[in-house]
Amino acid sequence: MATEYGQGYGLPAEPGHPGDAEGRRHRLPAALRAPVEGRTWRELVYVLLSLPVSILLFTYAVTMVSLGAGLLVTFLGVPVLAAALAGCRGFGSVERARARGLLDLKVGEPEPLRAKGQGLMAWVGAVLKSGASWRALLYAVLQLPWSVFSFVVTVTLWSVGWGLVTYPLWFWVLPAYGGQAGIQLYGDEQRQIYLDNPFEIAVTAGVGLLVTLATPWIVRALTTVDRVMVHGLLGPSRLATRVVELESDRGVVVDTAAADLRRIERDLHDGAQARLVALAMDLGLAKEKLREDPQVAARMVDEAHGEVKTALQELRDLARGIHPAVLTDRGLDAALSSVASRCTVPVQVEVDLTERPAPAIEGIAYFTASELLQNISKHSRATWAALEVWRAENRLMLQVVDNGVGGADTSGGSGLAGLAERLDAVDGILVVDSPPGGPTRVTAELPWRAERSR
Repeated sequence: MATEYGQGYGLPAEPGHPGDAEGRRHRLPAALRAPVEGRTWRELVYVLLSLPVSILLFTYAVTMVSLGAGLLVTFLGVPVLAAALAGCRGFGSVERARARGLLDLKVGEPEPLRAKGQGLMAWVGAVLKSGASWRALLYAVLQLPWSVFSFVVTVTLWSVGWGLVTYPLWFWVLPAYGGQAGIQLYGDEQRQIYLDNPFEIAVTAGVGLLVTLATPWIVRALTTVDRVMVHGLLGPSRLATRVVELESDRGVVVDTAAADLRRIERDLHDGAQARLVALAMDLGLAKEKLREDPQVAARMVDEAHGEVKTALQELRDLARGIHPAVLTDRGLDAALSSVASRCTVPVQVEVDLTERPAPAIEGIAYFTASELLQNISKHSRATWAALEVWRAENRLMLQVVDNGVGGADTSGGSGLAGLAERLDAVDGILVVDSPPGGPTRVTAELPWRAERSR
């Protein structure tokens, strides 16, 4: 995640911070408070509802698929089978909502149907070709046996646990109305063993307490399987998720390129272009003055010469901002050393690469290091910094460390947030470790792509 310097340095935690409140709110250990937590009861409700829901879903799926399969000898079997899959997709929406409300599981919608054309047959073909439809059918089949198992285990443990832990409150019912001294552990024609004395009643309640304390964790383990099934079978596939990520990354790349073009146009218009226009006007005036007053014309030409040098420097700086020539000619080592020399604090540069990455990756690494060093100059109040680049298997690693004040905060949005988006667009990662008081360590990770012909 990206982090910006200069935000939240050295500030103590505010009263009422969520983390502090969380630590003060729970006085009891998790094992003791689990039976009465809201999460435990929501998971219990989820398991209890799963049985009737799974019975309904299983019955619908098996009936419709069997009917569709039986009618495949006629044309009607295909639309019936498509209707069965569509119904399973609808049940999947209900199950995602139930998991979101009771298990706090946020699962995205599966990939939508992509019908090639209009009409009933186009829709039928889209349903039958959709992997999400068949995963929903598989969920309908697998959910029933698992729901039966989890229902039986959960109801048994909850009833036994709470029944035993409350035994001291209701054991008198058995001799008064049940015709026996207490809970019977063993009995035959010669001997019966009952839990009827105070010691046995206390031990029974203790066993019930252990079962009650263990039950929430067992139920949580059971609902973990439900979470996996809902996420894996009713959510978007990995391929669809990857396509969405690539589309998002493509949008980031396009927006970044457009922003860079606007910046270049603005720099040219406000900088070099305006200076060259003024230079042309000054040279025109000098030309007119050349015969009337040669000394004034010479002075104006001298001033124009200075303007030419300034304009050339601005153009060089602009070209360096687009893509520095030293990076193309000599690689990251020389280019990063040049950037480090312009930093306001001493920077130790170490580049350990036996070969050069692809130009695109090399350029992203260069501009990442440039922005990180610029942030050090502006915000960190550091007295030294280190820049290191190396290759780790199929990744290009770049790390910048400084001894500044630290305490960087990621909540307000920053230039580094945009930098993280740029890295993410090429499957890169930006990780920031910046505790209050420093040091700050920023690590960028990029995919390694070998250099081709330049």
